Amino acid sequence: MFFKPLYIYKNAFGGLPKTVWLLSAIMFVNRSGTMVLPFLTLYLTQKLHFSVADAGIVMAFYGTGALFGTFLGGKLTDKIGFYPIQFYSLLLSGIALLVLMQLTSLYSICAGVFIFTTLGDTFRPANGASIAYYSTPENRTRSYTLNRLAINLGWSIGGGMGGILAEMDYNYLFWGDGVTCIVAAILLRVFVKPPVIDATASKSRENHVSNLPNSAYKDKFYWVFLVLVVMYAIPFFQLFSLEPLYFRTVIKLSESRIGAFMVFNGLLIATTEMIFVHTIEKRLPRPVLIAIGLLLTACSFFVLNVSTAVMFIWFSVAFNTIGEMFAMPFMQTLVVDRANEKNRGQYLALYSMCYSIAQISAPTIGAQIIQRWDFAELWYVMGGLCLTSMLGFLLLQKHFIKHSD
Repeated sequence: MFFKPLYIYKNAFGGLPKTVWLLSAIMFVNRSGTMVLPFLTLYLTQKLHFSVADAGIVMAFYGTGALFGTFLGGKLTDKIGFYPIQFYSLLLSGIALLVLMQLTSLYSICAGVFIFTTLGDTFRPANGASIAYYSTPENRTRSYTLNRLAINLGWSIGGGMGGILAEMDYNYLFWGDGVTCIVAAILLRVFVKPPVIDATASKSRENHVSNLPNSAYKDKFYWVFLVLVVMYAIPFFQLFSLEPLYFRTVIKLSESRIGAFMVFNGLLIATTEMIFVHTIEKRLPRPVLIAIGLLLTACSFFVLNVSTAVMFIWFSVAFNTIGEMFAMPFMQTLVVDRANEKNRGQYLALYSMCYSIAQISAPTIGAQIIQRWDFAELWYVMGGLCLTSMLGFLLLQKHFIKHSD
């Protein structure tokens, strides 16, 4: 009995390709240095003495660069391959960060932030395509889950280290973030060899999607899928934008207690998601698993209107986190299984752009609802969006099962 949990962990992590482990380790190094973004607004207002409005303008350029970089990364991945895009994205974004800390005027920082995020976000579709290439259909979902684990752990470490460095000197954030990007690029070059494409094997892998459009832009069902993803992602990002404001201003929690909920979210994913995915991935069709995740995410908002007791906040964060574990890994697998090696960058870029759009729009949409009505109405609207997305996945499940499973 004592060793049973160890066997569960072993089975969950076992059988993944060595290169997937290496890519996840490199992702961990890269994300461990993610220090500038969480503290960018503070850097602009506290050190450079920008107004809140000017800081908002800079963040708008950040979001625009993320969208453009993701789109560009998808195009370049399909054209020249995922390996060089990953390498040059890491290397050049690291250099861009070291240049960015030298800039002080609003216009130069807007330009610098746009260039940095454009370079950095070309990495996302390329990395997704590389995981798909080195994994097999049988272990693809777990391969992406391992990559997500590396991202979550890295973010946790980067945020904690960033707070310490910011108290010493904000410039250390740029050094830490920039150097880890460059180190990750070097590790990629040293430990991961460029892929050798076997035309025969590639043709065989593409047979299962031969009846789909050659371009993601012409795949009408995929566009419906993307709309459903955005309808989920906008509520999801409330956890990191307006929910902390609600916890602080309405429930009167301290910053440290609010931080504890964020840590709980990260730790729950880091410790259980691989086992969770390994246990459930064969039990139900992927669209149904995603729909369950969306239902749980909807519940995470509805319980906030039941009571302001702290216990219900724990319920809310738990529902949101478990919903994330049901939804996100299988969404990405649906995307990859619908594409082939010639258009995978397109599919992954559009999918990543959904989260960029949601991250930009979620605070604005939420703030407008709060200003017009109140937090209670915000939670109902966000829960309703999740339920609508859930129904969409259930209605389309036969189509996605036909082409993906």
